[in-house]
Amino acid sequence: MSTSNIFSWEISRQLLFSILEDKVTDRFVCELIWERLFYYQKNEGWFASLETPSYWSSVFPKAPLIISERKASIHLTRSIEKNSKQGLKEILGFKGYKISELYPRRTRRATAVNWLISWARNSNSLIPENSKSPILLEPPTNPDVGHPGDLPIN
Repeated sequence: MSTSNIFSWEISRQLLFSILEDKVTDRFVCELIWERLFYYQKNEGWFASLETPSYWSSVFPKAPLIISERKASIHLTRSIEKNSKQGLKEILGFKGYKISELYPRRTRRATAVNWLISWARNSNSLIPENSKSPILLEPPTNPDVGHPGDLPIN
């Protein structure tokens, strides 16, 4: 089953590495996940739909800011199925960040990528090497702060 035609961006290895390398905004990462959780965009926000899993819609009727909000990040971590916990390593060969590269934003991005890999597996979606890509940004000078417009981590 191909789900790439119903989402703004197809999940590819290139896109996943762009997230890990901090070349897209936190908001972009959230939107990738929100679409796959069937939140819909209305006016200035994203809201749960009838298709949004109840695990999400009951706690977050409005789509949560997964990177900046600790509660949402923990919820995302817990929603990754046990057989997908090693997706970063198994699918991408990602060995993790060096100690000097560890920032809450980056570890939450790694969680987001792992969730996207888990989602792809559960949706029987292939993860191609490349796909249409957003305009990539330079990694932020201060990874603790992120890109312009990224919200502070709490």
